[in-house]
Amino acid sequence: MEPYLKHAQRSLGIGLQILSPIGALSVLSFIFSYVGVALVRRWAEQHRVLDLPNERSSHSKLMPRGGGLAIVGVTLAGFISYCVGRGIWPWQWLASFGLGAGLVSFVGWLDDLHSLSTVVRFNAQIFGAIVVLVGVGWWESVYVPVAGALHVGRLGIPVTLLWLVGLANAYNFMDGIDGIAGTQGAIGGVGWAILGALSGAYGVAVLGALLAATCLGFLFHNWPPARIFMGDVGSGFLGFTFACLALIGGQKDPYLASAGAVLMWPFVFDTAFTFLRRLIRRENVFAAHRSHLYQRLVISGLSHRTVTLIYVFLDGLGMLFALLIIKNRAWADLTVSIVLPSACFGLWGLTVIRERRISQEQGLAKTI
Repeated sequence: MEPYLKHAQRSLGIGLQILSPIGALSVLSFIFSYVGVALVRRWAEQHRVLDLPNERSSHSKLMPRGGGLAIVGVTLAGFISYCVGRGIWPWQWLASFGLGAGLVSFVGWLDDLHSLSTVVRFNAQIFGAIVVLVGVGWWESVYVPVAGALHVGRLGIPVTLLWLVGLANAYNFMDGIDGIAGTQGAIGGVGWAILGALSGAYGVAVLGALLAATCLGFLFHNWPPARIFMGDVGSGFLGFTFACLALIGGQKDPYLASAGAVLMWPFVFDTAFTFLRRLIRRENVFAAHRSHLYQRLVISGLSHRTVTLIYVFLDGLGMLFALLIIKNRAWADLTVSIVLPSACFGLWGLTVIRERRISQEQGLAKTI
């Protein structure tokens, strides 16, 4: 028994040494993010870096964009400076993540400035994902509810690549109303800070805490009614980074990979459901649209604030489900296999009910 106690005490001591400065670093990151977004907003207004309403937009006026630049800069600077000399991540993990996320963010920033083609952005995301795969590796084992941990071997390469590129794009697609992307980033960051601390994956815990702090600083400018948008520079970075956290966490524990995916479930489900729905309807899946569930809820008459709060609740469920995967896998199997699909059905059902009510009201108005 004594060796186990010594091991636990040693692990606790290491954890406290690593995590104790995180509170101060998170506060500084929040402040720098808040101030940085304000500076970007002023610069964007002066240089006419504005978001123009289009077929995909849920707003009707010009709005400065690119506020996510502060999230990227503060998060990367804080995390890299914290990691240097501490050895909480192998240098190749840190370098590949920094290069991959930096590339995705840089191309996103260029897109905010000059509206790049989809091909250019997609190729940059693929290249960034390959950089991370080379430096970190891929999922060789994944946890599937009820089935348990499955060994996938080299099949994990395309699965991991799809995950990295797919979540970067999903996050971009979901950044369409005030507050929704920032709140997912803040809650997802808190979730990763807790998951990492509980699992001894201190690197992902630190990065999660920084993401939560910088997203919260951004939210003070983006909470409905927003004064600036995140832009592709921020949404691409957040999606790619959260995907990397699941990949890197999965190197320590395959259950962490699944927990990371569950943390993002509202964005993953909304994007996948909308893509398949449009594909079945033989629509051009690459054309701009407003048929995501969150956009349909806004069109049905709900305010940005209300829809964002609905997704905040769903994000909170995702955090709970992710914690169950780490701490109580028996309950996790039940929850993820039954409760999570029920929550997906509930979100879709709410959307359909709202749309039918609007259709009935409009039909009644026409008869009057």
